[in-house]
Amino acid sequence: MVNRRTKNQQNNRIAIEGELTIYTVLELKDKLLAGLSDNSELELDLSEVGEFDGAGLQLLVMVKQQATTLGKALRFTGHSSVVLDLIDLSGLAGFFGDPLLIVRPSTQ
Repeated sequence: MVNRRTKNQQNNRIAIEGELTIYTVLELKDKLLAGLSDNSELELDLSEVGEFDGAGLQLLVMVKQQATTLGKALRFTGHSSVVLDLIDLSGLAGFFGDPLLIVRPSTQ
């Protein structure tokens, strides 16, 4: 499910809730690309993502690449724990360029 709220005409925020998986990426792709094309800046809130898989990660990579191509600002915020886990596992934190706090368990 996507919850969309416009802050102003130049800045848009889209909150993704629930799944960001192979079962939802096709529907989300069009909404995210439309949000990106309609605004000079887009914020994707990932705080309510409960399931996240490789297809979801590919979608975020594609949207980030499209933003770069269009010269638009794209920020990912509120990373849920499942999002953080897969981004950490994939080694793509630097690619996204957003501040993340990945806490690793202590080995003590």
